[in-house]
Amino acid sequence: MAKFKVVTPAGVSYGAPAASYELEMEALGPLGAEIVEVAAKAEDDFAKAAGDADALYAKGRPITKRIIDGLERCKVIALGSVGVDSVDVAAATARGIPVTNVPDTFIEEVADHAMTLILATFRRLVTQDRLVREGRWKEGRPVLYQYPRLMGQTLGFVAFGHVARAVAVRAEPFGVRMLAYDPYVEELVMSRYGVEPVGLTELLQRSDIVSMHAPATPDAHHLLTEEHFRLMKPEAIFVNTGRGPTVDESALIKALQEGWIAAAGLDVLEQEPPAPINPLLKMDNVILTAHVASASARFDPARRRRVGHEIALVLRGRWPRSCVNPSVLEKTTLVRWQPYSMERGPGA
Repeated sequence: MAKFKVVTPAGVSYGAPAASYELEMEALGPLGAEIVEVAAKAEDDFAKAAGDADALYAKGRPITKRIIDGLERCKVIALGSVGVDSVDVAAATARGIPVTNVPDTFIEEVADHAMTLILATFRRLVTQDRLVREGRWKEGRPVLYQYPRLMGQTLGFVAFGHVARAVAVRAEPFGVRMLAYDPYVEELVMSRYGVEPVGLTELLQRSDIVSMHAPATPDAHHLLTEEHFRLMKPEAIFVNTGRGPTVDESALIKALQEGWIAAAGLDVLEQEPPAPINPLLKMDNVILTAHVASASARFDPARRRRVGHEIALVLRGRWPRSCVNPSVLEKTTLVRWQPYSMERGPGA
């Protein structure tokens, strides 16, 4: 009989086929742990099946307060993603259960994708591709005559965690000026990247490109609304590789339709996948990708190994590497094995 039971929802997760868990078991196997898939669709059924779990591997379904309150001996809830919005973190904290994520596993991939969307949107790449395919070769150059060169433009970051910092490194050689708004990051951190710290209003008014990186937290829900898009330049572009709910999507649609801003490059939306009637799907001034910024050949193995290690640390009585609710340390007997960072939390 296994020493520890790790419960996880059955089926596809994170857009990858269901796995055999051999990578997670690299760390969990030596502890005598087993991973048990639960196929229950109803919340109460899943809560009942997970009640005796020593750990939850959260993927593919919301982990609600109802489920968390039914956990009898759970020591950790682990996610293989940066965002933790699928878990009721407050409920876990109240029960003294650490919630872990993987904030530093695919920073480079997301930064690459953000920079790709910035360049593709700024240079109207999809429009140019379409014109060529439609036999409208001569129309391509006049389109770009309407827009300035990238050098000398101002790039503004809304939130300046690890991904935004990696984007700043990529953007600097293009000769852009850079601003950032983030009340949780010290100004000295920003200055090291050649980024000027400013307030949100000033950032939106001055930026030619706004890149959104805020996490999906209650405080960041609809961080950008209609009033914010009205502050932006009519020639500005907006890029989001963070989380869809940080933006009031109806306001963004209105801003694009009415010309408050010029274009958008979006990897995330409020509803994913979008409804067929979503106006963004029909807009020539919008580039869309399917929440794929973190995807690469190393993505799935890296995050799965990290999940296994995080769960294993807690089952051994140690403090995890990435805990989004560090206040639970006061409610547990876990040993704090190394300094943990509270700099960015789930939006790192």
